[in-house]
Amino acid sequence: MNKQNVDKLKLFLTGIESRFIDNSDIFKSISVVYKSGLKQFKGNGAFEDGNIKYNFNGKTELLSINALINKVILETANYEELTFKYKERGFEIIINADNKNVKLTNRDIDEEIDENEPQANSSSLLNRNYYIKVGKANKLLKEIGIMSSDGKIKNDKIRKYNQIDHYIELFESIIEKLPKTETVNILDCGCGKSYLTFVLNYYLTEVKKIKCSFVGLDNSKNVIDASKKMANNLEYRNMEFHAMDIKDYIPNKNIHVVISLHACDTATDMALALGIRLNSDVIIAVPCCHKELLSQYNYEPFKHIMKHGVFKTKLADVLTDGMRSLMLEAKGYEVSVVEYISPLETPKNIMIRALKSKNENENAMDSYVELMSMLNVYPALYNFLNNW
Repeated sequence: MNKQNVDKLKLFLTGIESRFIDNSDIFKSISVVYKSGLKQFKGNGAFEDGNIKYNFNGKTELLSINALINKVILETANYEELTFKYKERGFEIIINADNKNVKLTNRDIDEEIDENEPQANSSSLLNRNYYIKVGKANKLLKEIGIMSSDGKIKNDKIRKYNQIDHYIELFESIIEKLPKTETVNILDCGCGKSYLTFVLNYYLTEVKKIKCSFVGLDNSKNVIDASKKMANNLEYRNMEFHAMDIKDYIPNKNIHVVISLHACDTATDMALALGIRLNSDVIIAVPCCHKELLSQYNYEPFKHIMKHGVFKTKLADVLTDGMRSLMLEAKGYEVSVVEYISPLETPKNIMIRALKSKNENENAMDSYVELMSMLNVYPALYNFLNNW
C-alpha cells in the first residue's frame, strides 16, 4: 500500500487506540485481513488482562493496544489491501484501506445469531414490542437461565422474561435523567445473582450506547461468586461484585444510580439510606418482606380494624413503603410509586423510583417525624440516616 494511504490509516488507527483506552471494559475483538492478489492473511485479537492477545501468521503475542496498532501499520505497507474490524459490545468500526482510498464505517451490531437455531414461539409471550429481544439478546437470556440452549424461552421462565422486560420499560423513563458526558455508575445493593442488573447492563450498553459501570454488593459469597462467573461468561468487564455488608461499602467513584431489588426487610432501608447519603441521582427500590413496623406501630383510631392480623400486616406494608417514599421526598427526591408486576403474581409488587430534583424538603420531614410520633414507630431508614 502506498505511503500516503498508510499515513491516513495511521490517523484512523490512532483514534482506535484512544477508543480502546476509554472503552476497554466493553471491547470484544479486533480482526485484520490483509490482501495481496488473491491471497488473504488474517489476524485476530481478544482482550486479556488489559492487553490484546493477537494471533497472526501462526504466532500469538500479548500486546498493548499501542504495540498492536504499530504492528498493523508496519504490516500494511507489505500488502495491497487491509480490512480492520474493531468490535465493542453492540458496536463495530470497520476500516477499509487500499491504494485508492481509506474509508471508516461505524455500525451497530447485534449478537451473532445462529440462523439454524429455533426462535422463541411468540404466541407464548405477551403481545408487545420487547425491550430485551429474542435473537439479539440470546447470549444474555441463556446465561441468566431464561432461554434454553436451543434458543427458546423456557415455559417456566416466560413470566420471569416478562418481568425483566417490564423492569427495563420502567427504567427507560429515567434514562434521560442520567449523566450524558460521563460513565454512569450503578450500585446494586443486595444484588443476589444480579439477573436484572445483567439485563440492565446489556440494555444500557448495547441498545442505548450509554457508557456505564456496575457494582454489586451482597452478604453471600456464593451468590457473588455466581455473579462473577456470569459476568466472565458474558465478557461484561464493566461489572464488579463484592461479598460485603452494604453499610461497609465505601465507593471510590461518584454513584449515579442505587438499586435495591427484593432486599429483605430493613436491607431495603439500608440501601435507601446509602443512596441518600451518596446523593445519588436515582434510587430504585423493589421492597420484599416487611417486618419491622409490624411489631412497632399502633394507632388507636384503627384498633378495631387492626385486631384482624391480615389487616394489620397489609397496613404495615403500606406504612413502611409510604414512610420510605416520604423520607425520600424530604431528602429532595421526586418520588413515584408504581406496580412493578401484577399483584396476581405476588403482593410484593411495588417499585419506588426517586429522582434527585431539589434541596431537602422541611415540610415533608416534619410530616415524617409527626407520623413517627403518631404511629409510635422508629423506622430503620430514619435510624440509618441519623446514626450510620
